[in-house]
Amino acid sequence: MFSRIKEDINSVFDRDPAARTSFEVILNYPGLHAIWIHRLSYRLWCAEWKLLARVISTFSRWLTGIEIHPGAKLGRRVFIDHGMGIVIGETAEVGNDVTLYHGVTLGGTSWKAGKRHPTLEDNVVIGAGAQVLGPITIGKGGKVGSNSVVVKDLPANATAVGIPGRIVPDKHSKDENQQREEVAKKYGFDAYAVSHDNPDPVAKAIGRLLDHMHLMDDRVTELCKEINTLGGDICPKNLPELRVGEFVEDEKAAAERRESKVASFDPEI
Repeated sequence: MFSRIKEDINSVFDRDPAARTSFEVILNYPGLHAIWIHRLSYRLWCAEWKLLARVISTFSRWLTGIEIHPGAKLGRRVFIDHGMGIVIGETAEVGNDVTLYHGVTLGGTSWKAGKRHPTLEDNVVIGAGAQVLGPITIGKGGKVGSNSVVVKDLPANATAVGIPGRIVPDKHSKDENQQREEVAKKYGFDAYAVSHDNPDPVAKAIGRLLDHMHLMDDRVTELCKEINTLGGDICPKNLPELRVGEFVEDEKAAAERRESKVASFDPEI
C-alpha cells in the first residue's frame, strides 16, 4: 500500500511542475485523495459491500469534487490534475499513467446493463472539459482535446478534437513542414507559433497560403530561367523584401494609445 502511495506522489512530480514537496502534494492534491479513497471503495464493491462502497464514494465526491463510481477500474499512476467536476462511470476502465484534467466525464450513453463506459489504455491524456462517452476505447498514448466530445474509438497515439471528436491527421511530412517554416520566415512572420496539427482554422488558412506562395515562387523562378535562356532579361535576381516592421510599430503605438486612455479614465465621471 505504501509503495503505491509513493508511486502516486512521484507521478505528480512527473506531470505537474507546480508540485514542490511531498508533504504539499499529500495535503493539497484532491486528485490523489479521490484515487486513494476509490481504492478502498473498489475493494468493498468487489467484496459485495456495495452500499458501503457507494457511501464512501459519495463522501469522496463531497470532499474532493471528483465522482468515481466504486465499480470503475483505475490503473497505476493515474494523475487527476485539479479534478473538480470529474465523473467516472461504473464500467469505466482507466489504464496506467493516464492523465485527466478537471471537468472530464467518462460517461455512458445507454441505460442497459453491461459495459457502457469508456476504456482508456495506458498513457492517455484527456483535456479539461472533455466528454468521452459510451463503451469506446481510447488507444494507448491517445489524446483528447479540451471540451471535445468523443463517441467513437480512438486509435493509439492519435489526437481527437472538436464536437463530435475527430482525429487530427498529420498530413504533412517533415520536409513539407520545414519548407513551410522557411517560406514563413521569408515573408516576415511565423505561422507555426501554432502547431501544424492544431485544428485552428486561421493557422490552417495561413498554412495553405504558404503552400500556394511557395508553389508560385517555384513557377516564377522556372519561367524566369526559361525567358533568360531565350535572351530576355525581365526578371530581377532578388525579389524585394516584404517589410512588416512599419505595421508592427503602428500596432504598438495604437496599443499604447489605448492603454493611456484606460489609465486616464475617471470612473466617477
